Amino acid sequence: MRKADLVSRIAEKTDIPKVDVLMTLETFFSEVKDSISKKENVYIRGFGSFVAKKRAKKIGRNIKQNKAIVIPAHYIPAFKPAKAFVSKVKDQVAVEQEKA
Repeated sequence: MRKADLVSRIAEKTDIPKVDVLMTLETFFSEVKDSISKKENVYIRGFGSFVAKKRAKKIGRNIKQNKAIVIPAHYIPAFKPAKAFVSKVKDQVAVEQEKA
């Protein structure tokens, strides 16, 4: 599913114009990005958490020059789904496997 598909589905289910749904989604994405870039985690009950994970410093290799390089410690964005989210996906997959 793409963002346009998501906007269409939400607009159909809520009778809110697509433009307003798109603006809301874009604002949500922007706020999550801003929060994570400030190392502030975003918790959405029943859905999951957007967190900034720290990666430790490590030694990498530049293959073209065949030299070891130091990759400094840095943060990356990550998503951890809530238990309710995980269990719904597991239940749905189990039902689909039983049908097959």
